[in-house]
Amino acid sequence: MDGSRADWINTTHDWARDVDLGHLAQIRQEPEKFAPCGPGHLVLEVVAYAADEASSRAGGRCLITLHRDGSVSVADNGRGTDTRVDDHGRIVKKPVMASKDLRFFDFPDAERLPDGHPRRGMSVVAALSEWLIHTNRRRNGAWSQRYERGVPVSDLIPLEADGTTGTLVRFLPVESLCPPGSLTVEDLTRWIAHWPDLEVRLDDQRGRGDQLIP
Repeated sequence: MDGSRADWINTTHDWARDVDLGHLAQIRQEPEKFAPCGPGHLVLEVVAYAADEASSRAGGRCLITLHRDGSVSVADNGRGTDTRVDDHGRIVKKPVMASKDLRFFDFPDAERLPDGHPRRGMSVVAALSEWLIHTNRRRNGAWSQRYERGVPVSDLIPLEADGTTGTLVRFLPVESLCPPGSLTVEDLTRWIAHWPDLEVRLDDQRGRGDQLIP
């Protein structure tokens, strides 16, 4: 076991709280501040975590899929989101979706994403999505969890191990962020070149047939 949550060191998120409702409400109240480029910025917030993994492991892979229903998924081959067991034997995952990233959120001069706007963290994506499903595979187990407007609406659902590690985040941005043409292949292709350690493929399944861009 990993022991008491009170003793766990907070590096990127606060392990002591699973959901920060005030934080999520703040994001939902100011969508133009936290997603200034619309759904494209949300995609970059997710890909940035895959890029972090790739940078720390001398390379990595990521697949961005633009689905016909308007949702987006980002899959990577990293180590997966940190998951621990508390002193009561309960599985606890790092609250990346429902609490602030301590490195970025309160620091407007923090790292800039390729669209030129500040990185805030994965909670921005969850809070500004109608729904989000986080699928996680680590060496010590696999699970998925569903969120609606940033709030978890399911427990961790165990998944059968398949010998891989990594995360899959699929989300449907709120309608107010999605005017026609707001998420383009051209923008994403230009932006993802910002991360040389991450090999990114883009699969556009909308409209004119599938287009897989290396």
